[in-house]
Amino acid sequence: MHIAKHSILLGLAFTVSACGTKNQGFDSVHQPVVSRVNYALDLGATYDGLSSTDQNRLQAWFESLKVGYGDRVAVDLPSGSGASAAREAVAGMAAQYGLLLDTIAPITEGNVSSGMVRVIVSRTKAEVPGCPDWSRNQAVNFNEHNGSNFGCAVNSNFAAMIANPQDLIVGRSGSASIDASTSGKAIKSYREKKPTGEQPLQGANTRGN
Repeated sequence: MHIAKHSILLGLAFTVSACGTKNQGFDSVHQPVVSRVNYALDLGATYDGLSSTDQNRLQAWFESLKVGYGDRVAVDLPSGSGASAAREAVAGMAAQYGLLLDTIAPITEGNVSSGMVRVIVSRTKAEVPGCPDWSRNQAVNFNEHNGSNFGCAVNSNFAAMIANPQDLIVGRSGSASIDASTSGKAIKSYREKKPTGEQPLQGANTRGN
């Protein structure tokens, strides 16, 4: 199994001095970092797809990785390979976890041997390195800079809550079709709801039980 890791820094680079982290602007020093890890598994391909042994291996591998929303699955085939049935078998297995196959497989180490297919699971993770950061003394701040820990809580929570960290890099495109009835349902419900002042007052028991 091959594992490759890549990191992408979102934000600006700031200078760290001996007296602590300086923040001379309005942006937080510590920004979310999205890292990607590729996991690869080579399986034998047959004319019918995958053997029962390799199907069990693939399912056990998916279970061990706990694949789910946000993960990306791809299949790398040898050049000129006709193992399309194996690709369909992997697609069927991935569909059980609510995932679709990517059309383009990421580059991994080594070549795929003849008669084999390589299944690749790409997983992204968002985190804010260096937080919490109390390296700069808050009491000595003659230039009125923001604290070294400024933004750590917000950015760390944001990185932890995002369902798909890949969205921090490329975002999410909107739908080409718009249903006016769906978008206007909340407005219609708000307008047709009777004001609470029109309802009779509820009686209150002041004597108790």
